[in-house]
Amino acid sequence: MSITVFSRARIVDPSRGIDEIGTVIVEGRKIVAAGKAALNQGAPEDATIIECAGKAIIPGLIDARVFIGEPGGEHRETIASASIAAAAGGVTSIVMMPDTDPVIDNVALVEFVLRTAKDTAIVNIFPAAAITKGLEGREMTEFGLLREAGAVAFTDGRHSIASALVMRRALTYARDFDGVIAHETQDADLASAGVMNEGLYASWLGLAGIPREAESIPLERDLALARLTGGSYHAAKISTAMAADAVARAKADGANVTAGVSIHNLSLNENDVGEYRTFFRLTPPLRAEEDRLAMIEAVKDGTIDLIVSSHDPQDVDTKRLPFADAAAGAIGLETLLGAALRLYHNGDVTLLRLVETLSTAPARLFSLPGGTLKPGALADLALVDLDEPWIVSESGIRSRSKNTCFEGARLQGKVLQTMVAGRTVFSA
Repeated sequence: MSITVFSRARIVDPSRGIDEIGTVIVEGRKIVAAGKAALNQGAPEDATIIECAGKAIIPGLIDARVFIGEPGGEHRETIASASIAAAAGGVTSIVMMPDTDPVIDNVALVEFVLRTAKDTAIVNIFPAAAITKGLEGREMTEFGLLREAGAVAFTDGRHSIASALVMRRALTYARDFDGVIAHETQDADLASAGVMNEGLYASWLGLAGIPREAESIPLERDLALARLTGGSYHAAKISTAMAADAVARAKADGANVTAGVSIHNLSLNENDVGEYRTFFRLTPPLRAEEDRLAMIEAVKDGTIDLIVSSHDPQDVDTKRLPFADAAAGAIGLETLLGAALRLYHNGDVTLLRLVETLSTAPARLFSLPGGTLKPGALADLALVDLDEPWIVSESGIRSRSKNTCFEGARLQGKVLQTMVAGRTVFSA
């Protein structure tokens, strides 16, 4: 059985509230020691010793909102290629969205994803199943059977459910199977033909805007239904100060509610759209700077529980179009940690809190293995040089699609090694 010793590492483990210099010992698939108490523990003769010199070891990231092309859009991304990109970004587990062709709305498709992942992926892939058949917002899927088959959550992915009755039933039904309803809210009528945040900048560009209320009105409805049903509701991607306020009120009321934010809405604002740069056409759209700052504050105070990449690969044909015609979405698996570490380096968020939102909290919310470095846990971890600068370049992107918002960006914090169940799946 192979043994790896990470000596004198900065161990950051939110599950135990630890941020200290110590040693991590991995034996076979599991962690057998992690902390300063293991500093003076002798290493076995046949152990591989990695001298970390203060570099950080964190639980492998768990990205809770990842869109993958397979099945049906393998030219954009396959389960295998997404897993390679994830490993390079320190992501050891992915929650895969059901927006595929065909949609992951039945047991056979859940089993297909799990089987394909087992055969081709180098990180853990956990499928989320559709709330409604065909993502059409009308007829609900078989939650019990899908949960039994391995679905870890229920979501209609990019689609918002218009019917309050369907959402009420979904929350009630999911509660009986201990399932989470993860919903991305955008009122189709209010958003209409909008392609970016509604405001002065959109007017200057001559583009139709999406008001903040398009997100907050259906969110307020969902939060009221979460209070009514007692179901577990996750606001998958919020982007506005008013949405954060709504979530905070629901939490204060005792509702079983959590929230996530895309790294793009934490790192960028509407001005980054520049002169019709289609890689910055996203859903939800990049908002005003005051909304971005509100998102950071919501991460700090616990209103927002998770940070996600919202990895959404699009090919050249769907992005090299006029801004209003281009597909929404950007990749993000490889840049998730580097972009998030900006919040740590500029003093906005502590490293412990940041790692919690990227790893420990999603593991807890979706009842997934990982998110911890405690002894006995599977060795899903990343070794990170928090200070190493790097520049995002198209040639270095491992994803099949190259539609990143961070092309040419200078990031600080590089993944040196990623381990899944004790096996090194990425090494810089």
